[in-house]
Amino acid sequence: MLSIKELDCFYGDLQILWDVSLEVEEKTITAIIGSNGAGKTTLLNSIVGLKRVKSGAISWGGERIDHLRPYQIAAMGISMVPEGRRLFTDMTVLENLELGAYAKAVRSHMRQNKTWIFDLFPRIKDRLGQRAGSLSGGEQQMLAIGRALMAEPKLLILDEPSLGLMPLLTEAIFEVMGEIRARGVTVLIVEQNVAETLAKADKYYILEVGRITHSGSCEDFTKHAELRKAYLGW
Repeated sequence: MLSIKELDCFYGDLQILWDVSLEVEEKTITAIIGSNGAGKTTLLNSIVGLKRVKSGAISWGGERIDHLRPYQIAAMGISMVPEGRRLFTDMTVLENLELGAYAKAVRSHMRQNKTWIFDLFPRIKDRLGQRAGSLSGGEQQMLAIGRALMAEPKLLILDEPSLGLMPLLTEAIFEVMGEIRARGVTVLIVEQNVAETLAKADKYYILEVGRITHSGSCEDFTKHAELRKAYLGW
């Protein structure tokens, strides 16, 4: 579904990504694991067109997209929930949700999609008239994911969805991720909570200082003693 080949990315003269290649298969959950400053968010921003690449290729369904603008990439079926949620905090919960269905192609499905999102996140349904900025951190994350799903994405990209959340809410977010995949939506996730991520994902890539250093099946992750010690602590 998504193919990245030999990607290099810079900020000015500073190179952030070095020869990054990865594949995301349809209807799977793929995880990108790495420490802060490894280049994970830069990689995601490159996929959705927010960061221009220096060299390499990003393809979606066999079509090059690394030259396209963000709105064009979004229209092809890629939605991202950015780190920090980026909600319109002075607008209501309902208004934020409906902005997710801004594209003309999905507006006619708005009612059905809201019903699905309310099933995923019942708390959101109870707060439709509230300002988004008045929600708790966990509720804001639910709203950010719901807004992205209103666009009916084929690929949902999540950047640190559990950041700052209590363990109970973190668990709820990961449970929902499985339900989203069951609905046929492919998921690409960047996450510091490695244990929870590996339990839900199918495949992982480790990004260290801008380079992919290891990849494989999540089932096989614990077979590598060095990876276990570095990322799981045992």
